[in-house]
Amino acid sequence: MTFGQQPQNNGQYNPQYNTPDYNAAQQSGYGQQYAQSGYGQNYYAQPQGAPTYQYVPQGTGAGAGAGAATINTTMTYNYEEARRVSVTKVYGEMTIGILVTAVVAVLGQITGAYYSFLMATGMVGLIGLCVVQIALAVVLGMRVTKMKPATARVMFYVYAALMGFTLSSIFMVYDLGSIGVALGVTAAFFFALTMFGMTTKFNMLKAGPILMIGLIVLIISQIVLAFVQVDGMTKIVCAIGLILFAGMTIYDAQSTRALLTEYEAQGPEMVKKISILCALNLYLDFVNMFLYILQLLGNRD
Repeated sequence: MTFGQQPQNNGQYNPQYNTPDYNAAQQSGYGQQYAQSGYGQNYYAQPQGAPTYQYVPQGTGAGAGAGAATINTTMTYNYEEARRVSVTKVYGEMTIGILVTAVVAVLGQITGAYYSFLMATGMVGLIGLCVVQIALAVVLGMRVTKMKPATARVMFYVYAALMGFTLSSIFMVYDLGSIGVALGVTAAFFFALTMFGMTTKFNMLKAGPILMIGLIVLIISQIVLAFVQVDGMTKIVCAIGLILFAGMTIYDAQSTRALLTEYEAQGPEMVKKISILCALNLYLDFVNMFLYILQLLGNRD
C-alpha cells in the first residue's frame, strides 16, 4: 500500500491494521513517500505560466541600488581623499627633514662646530658620524612598524640633523652660489620626477631589483675612486649616480602610494609610521641628487 490508498476492508474494522508493526511501517512509508514527493517543491510549485509574485522589502529595488552605489562612491572618495592626505604628509615630513638638514649644515659652518669636530676627532669622528647615520637608517627601516609614530619621527629628524652636520663640509669646498644653484636645480628636478611618478601608468616598482643592483655598483665605484684617481671618472660616476637616483625618486614616489594603500587597513597609527619611512626614502633621494648635481655643476672654492 502506498500513501493515499485506503485498506480494502469494505468499511469493516480489521485488527491487522492496528498493530504496532503496521503503524511503524505505515509511518516509515509516509516518511519515505514524503521525502520522495519533494514536498514544498512540487505541491506548492506555481503552475506553468502563472504570474510570479516576489516580496521586495522596503528600501530595496532600483532606489536601493542607487543608494548603494552612492554609498560605494562616497566610500571610494573618502579612501582616495585619505590616501591623498597621507601622501601629502609624507612629502611634508620629507620637507621638514630637508629644512632641518639645511639649518644644521649652515649653523655647523657659521659656528665652526664642524671644523672643531674634525680637529678634535679626525677621520675617526667622520667615520663615526657615518656609522651612526647608517645605523639610524637601518633601525628605522627595519623596526618602524613596531615603534611609536613619535619615536620614528624623532629618529628621522635626528638622522636629518646628523646629515646636516656632515654636509657642513660642502661649504669648505664649494662657493655659496654653486650650492644655491644646485639646491634650486635639485628641487625642480625632484618635483618633476615626483609628478611623473605619481601620474604615469608605467609601473616603476618592477625596476626595484635593477635599481638596487645599480646602487650597489655605484657605491663600490665611489669607494674605488676614493683611493684610485682616474681622470674624468668622477664626472661619469656622478652622472650615473644622478640618473640612478632619478629612477629611485620615481620608484619611491610610486612605492609611497603602494605602501600607504597596503597599510591603511591597519589603522591611522600604522599609516603614520609608514609615512615616516617613506619620507626617509624620499629624503635620501633628494640629498643624493643634490650632491651629484653639486659635483657636476658646482665651482670649487
